[in-house]
Amino acid sequence: MIEDIVKDAGVRMGKSVEAFQKALTKIRTGRAHPSLLEDIVVSYYDVDTPLNQVATVNIEDARTLSIMPWEATMIGPVEKAIMKADLGLNPVTSGNVVRVPMPPLTEERRRDLVKVVRNEAENSKVAVRNIRRDANSEFKEALKEKMITEDELRAGEERIQKATDSHIKDIDKHLAHKEEELMAM
Repeated sequence: MIEDIVKDAGVRMGKSVEAFQKALTKIRTGRAHPSLLEDIVVSYYDVDTPLNQVATVNIEDARTLSIMPWEATMIGPVEKAIMKADLGLNPVTSGNVVRVPMPPLTEERRRDLVKVVRNEAENSKVAVRNIRRDANSEFKEALKEKMITEDELRAGEERIQKATDSHIKDIDKHLAHKEEELMAM
């Protein structure tokens, strides 16, 4: 019983850390990366379709992404979708390739991005702590129903706390790395 609760909490905490990492990839650092355009949706024959299903997204150089739509008629909609995404990017069309240059980050914008990253980290930590709370309440419920002893309750709570500390440490590590990356430019 305790093993199941600890395992479930560990998996859920791991998913919170993964979600935080995924959120970090969307915060641009001035370097071109295809994941920046991952959530862009293009109108493809009046159907909203993810960009990666209508075009190939490549890194042309450190500050430029190139997008090659599979159909020439998709160049306009791809350009519109990137502009509409409100990422602060201005696509440039040349022939059948849409290039997206990454503007350099200003000091003020970097600080704003650090605040955003810290807020994301705090939200992830809260999610991990909520999972800990849920697991501890499951332990207390099991104790109340006499499915576990008080010693097992304490041991389970200690294991959950260790898992919580470990996952929060991971979040802090990713946060520090992203802050360093943002301020290094």
